[in-house]
Amino acid sequence: MNKVDKPRLIQRYTASQRINHWIIAITFVLLAVSGLALFHPAFYWFSHLLGGGVWTRILHPFIGILMFVCFAVFAARMFSHNLMNRDDVEWVKHIGDVLNNHEEKVPQAGRYNGGQKLLFFALIVLMLGLLLTGVVMWRSYFSYLFPIWGIRLASLLHALFAFLIICAIIVHIYAGIWVKGSVRAMTRGTVTPGWAWKHHRNWWRQLRGTTSHNK
Repeated sequence: MNKVDKPRLIQRYTASQRINHWIIAITFVLLAVSGLALFHPAFYWFSHLLGGGVWTRILHPFIGILMFVCFAVFAARMFSHNLMNRDDVEWVKHIGDVLNNHEEKVPQAGRYNGGQKLLFFALIVLMLGLLLTGVVMWRSYFSYLFPIWGIRLASLLHALFAFLIICAIIVHIYAGIWVKGSVRAMTRGTVTPGWAWKHHRNWWRQLRGTTSHNK
């Protein structure tokens, strides 16, 4: 009895890209819980995850630098794929159809859709904001260079940027779970042709054309 051939999987992310992504994810969680511990006494118990209040204050900025460097590498590798075009603008205009699962009314997307590209650039802005304000607040090394009002302003902006990036990551996680098959892309690195055709049809066509050309 002949076995039915499974559709050939499409590589979406390399092993190094996935490792980079998960380092960013782990450091983000550590920063979120340690940041909350430093932000308000009600969340101080989170500090025990990093060895207590003193260690949390010491490690938080260093973990932040690690996350920023890893994100910068990831963003540099993905930058060209996230430049907005006319189709992406139309995709964003059809966000209502996306949320109502009427994908047949939504413009076809490339490797990333308009929403993913907007999130990508929002993360870049927020990451830069967190880095710059964090440096101003880093008492052990840099805060003595700035006036007290500058440190207080940086603290306020740092909290705002942190809140916004947490919201953005929640949207990112929800979208990854909502679109069935997306989590597989960042765990195994591959997607099915059906997934690519349904959600990123222009990307699928591009890969198909490239493959055909190479043949």
